Amino acid sequence: MKTVLRTISLLQESSIPFLPTLLPKLMEKLTAVAKNPSKPHFNHYLFETLGLATRITCKANPTDVTSFEEAFFPPFQEMLQQDVQEFIPYVFQIMSLLLEIRVDGIPESYMALFPHLLMPVLWERSGNIPPLVRLLQAYLQKGAQAIAAAEKIPSILGVFQKLIASKANDHEGFYLLNSLIEHMPEANLATHMKQIFLLLFQRLQSSKTTKYIKSFLVFMCLFSIKYNATALVQMVDGIQPKMFGMVLEKLFLQDVQKVSGHTERKICAVGITKLLTDCPAMLGEYQAHWTPLLQALIGLFELPEDDSVPDDEHFIEIEDTPGYQTAYSKLVFSGKNTHDPLNGAVAEPKIFLAQSLHKLSTTCAGKIPGMISSGLDAKAALFLQGYLQAANVALQ
Repeated sequence: MKTVLRTISLLQESSIPFLPTLLPKLMEKLTAVAKNPSKPHFNHYLFETLGLATRITCKANPTDVTSFEEAFFPPFQEMLQQDVQEFIPYVFQIMSLLLEIRVDGIPESYMALFPHLLMPVLWERSGNIPPLVRLLQAYLQKGAQAIAAAEKIPSILGVFQKLIASKANDHEGFYLLNSLIEHMPEANLATHMKQIFLLLFQRLQSSKTTKYIKSFLVFMCLFSIKYNATALVQMVDGIQPKMFGMVLEKLFLQDVQKVSGHTERKICAVGITKLLTDCPAMLGEYQAHWTPLLQALIGLFELPEDDSVPDDEHFIEIEDTPGYQTAYSKLVFSGKNTHDPLNGAVAEPKIFLAQSLHKLSTTCAGKIPGMISSGLDAKAALFLQGYLQAANVALQ
């Protein structure tokens, strides 16, 4: 099976003429080994081959995804019904790939399966969690309206609440929450949003870790981008008056430098820019934090990532999980493509900052240059001047 995988991998598009002959044989093998999955390496390469064949074919013609769905769904449904634990994480990865490739929303066959993906028993197995979260993200990306119409938002938030309570899986909970923020219409989430923030702050208070803080910062910045910065301030202050000042001081200013990942740091940069330039409260009751926040943003652009982790967090992801747990084996050829929630809206965050500061300065002539000259250190001011020159704008 490894030889078949390597051959297709080397041939790429040249293998497409042979796949109609090969795939039925592979499906026969899959049906057979599902009855007795005793060869983990063979099984892994089999699923890798199925994923690679799907990706290569659908790259040339995305509408061919329906042919793969017709071939894969019957054995996949059988495996889910028979609870073939060794194969279920693979099934979720291949299904995610199929749904991500689709260009015309979610068909009924997927929606019929959706309630089963939210069953607690599936989420009890650690090996299921990463591929299941990815699959739910694909559902939200392709069919948020259908999910809202089916009244499944509370069920998804139930999964989020379970994940966020775990130090090992809280980042997966944030992946799910960020997809909800990105794809679900604001009106559908409005009644749930305060409870979401309450849960996040309760977890922060009871069990704060570096990983959690990084994910929380990315979420708050994405929230300020998708809704607006004032909505973020009002949401936090609605929990406790003046609380956003503490969030700025204890989270943004202290820990934004620890955020890792190109897309995550970009989201933080744009979100902080929105706070600085599109939020009246930052030039009102929270003005004392304005220049330090700008300083922190320039540090995010120019300083190395702070990857320090407290000593007591080095083994945080090793949790006691009683009994047998199927490991999560990630499929290389069915991997998720890099996704930027800003979707080209902001190409270069430094230029976006310069343009946004320029726009802000035209509404309050002289104020912004004065705050910068009195509060920003010389090196940061020099970097900022470079951004303004690159954007061909000046502060009023």
